[in-house]
Amino acid sequence: MITSRRMAAVDRNAAALGVPLRVLMESSGNAVARRIRELTTPDDSVALVCGRGNNGGDGLVAARFLEDRDVAVHLLGRPESIATDIARANWDALAAAGIPTETVTDSRAFALDDPDLIVDAMLGTGITGDLREPEASVAHAIDDDGAPVLAVDVPSGVDADSGGAPGAAVEADHVVTFHDLKPGIADHTDVTVADIGIPAAAEERVGPGDVAVLGAGGDRKGESGRTFVIGGGPYTGAPALAAGASLSAGADLAFVACPESVFDPIAGYSEDLIVQPYGADGADGGGETDHLAPEDVPELVGTAEDHDDIVILGPGLGRHPETEAAAAAFLAEFSGTAVVDADALALVPEVDTEATLVLTPNRSELAELGGPDVGDLVSHADEIRDLAADLGHVVLAKGKVDVITDGETVRRCRAGTPGMTVGGTGDTLAGIVAALLARAPPFEAACVGSYVNGRAAELLDRGDGLRATELQETIPVALEGGDDE
Repeated sequence: MITSRRMAAVDRNAAALGVPLRVLMESSGNAVARRIRELTTPDDSVALVCGRGNNGGDGLVAARFLEDRDVAVHLLGRPESIATDIARANWDALAAAGIPTETVTDSRAFALDDPDLIVDAMLGTGITGDLREPEASVAHAIDDDGAPVLAVDVPSGVDADSGGAPGAAVEADHVVTFHDLKPGIADHTDVTVADIGIPAAAEERVGPGDVAVLGAGGDRKGESGRTFVIGGGPYTGAPALAAGASLSAGADLAFVACPESVFDPIAGYSEDLIVQPYGADGADGGGETDHLAPEDVPELVGTAEDHDDIVILGPGLGRHPETEAAAAAFLAEFSGTAVVDADALALVPEVDTEATLVLTPNRSELAELGGPDVGDLVSHADEIRDLAADLGHVVLAKGKVDVITDGETVRRCRAGTPGMTVGGTGDTLAGIVAALLARAPPFEAACVGSYVNGRAAELLDRGDGLRATELQETIPVALEGGDDE
C-alpha cells in the first residue's frame, strides 16, 4: 500500500525519470475507461463528474475513450478555473472531439439524467477534510441518484490514508485506483489497482518528489530546530562543516560543543556558529583538555535534552580512549534524536540506548558496524537492511550510490558527483540530516538529506574541484527543488 503523501512524491519522481504527469494522466484515464467498459454495455449512459484538478483530468481523459457509450461530462466550475495545464488541455480536447460537456456553476441546480453509471472524478488522494462546495452538494446528489458509482482513485470525501469521511462523501460501489492500493480504501469491496506506467525506480530511488513533499519548518525562531554538534578535538573543520550545513538546511540555531583547546579555530570558521567549550579545567583539574572526556557527558546530555536539540555526534572527535568512553556514555544516557557519524559510529553496536539514531557510515565505518565491506552498496542492500534491523536504527550508507534503510524499507540515492569524494562532504550530510530531523521522521530525513547533499554538489558543477564548504551555498536551492533536471 502507499500513502497519499508518498504517492505525490512518486509522481514527481516519475516525472524526473522521464515519465511526465501528462503521460501518467493519459494512462490513468485509459484505466478508468477500461473499468467503465467492464461495468457497462455499449450505448449505456455514463455521467462523468469531474473536478478542476488532476483527478478531474483523469475523468476527462476517460471520456475520450468511450465512443460507444452515451457520455456526458460535468465539470464542477468554469473551465478557466481548471487548476492544472494538463487537465485544461484535456478539457479542450473534449471540445475538439465534440464530446458533450456541461459546466456546473451552481451546485444547487446540479442534476443527472438517469445515468447507468456515475463516475466520481471530483477529488483525489491529495485532498483531506470536509468537502467544500460545490463538491459537498454534488456528492449528496450522486448518492441520492441511486445509480452505481465508480470512484477515480478514492471516493471524494474519503481520506485516502485513514478511510475516514468527516463530512459529505461519495458512496462508491467501485473504485479504480492507481499504482498501488491506498490504505483508506483497503477494506472496500471492489477496488481495481491499475498499473499506469510509473517506473519502479520512482519509488525505490530518492528524488525531487521526496523533497517536494517534505514538511515545512516553523514560522517562529526555534521551531525549525536547533542542532548541537558534539565534536572536534584532533579535527576542527568537521564539526564546523556539520553545523554550517545544518543552518543551510533550515535549522534556526547551530551549536558546537568542543574541547577548550580548539575553541578558537572552530569559532573562527563562521560567525553563524555558537561555539561552547567544555573541559576548561582538564580531566584532572590541571589545565585545558584537548578531547571529550566522560566527566563532560552529564552537562552535554542535559543541554541537549533541555532544549530538544538534534545532536550530531562524532565529527572530528578522534579516538582517544576517554573520548570513546565519553561518546558511548552519551549514547547510553541520551534519550533524544541524534545523527551519529565518523568516530562515534563504531560504538553504536555496543551501547544500549533509548535515543533515536540515524547512522551515516562510509564504507569502512559500515564494516565496523557489522555491515558488508564492499564498494557496491546496492548489490548488498539486503545486508545493510538486516544490519539496520539488528541495530534498531536508520542507516544511511554512503557510497557512489547511497543506500538508506530503516530495517524494513530500502531506498537508494544516486544524486551527487565524483568530486564528492573530497573530505568534508560526509560532515555536511550529517548536518543536513540533523536539520531535517526537526521536520521529518528519521527515515525520511535520511533519504531527503542524502538527495539534498548530492543535488547541492550537482548544482555547483565543480567536477573534481569541489570543496565541502561550497555545498552550503547550494543546499538551500536543492531543498527548494531549484533547477531540477
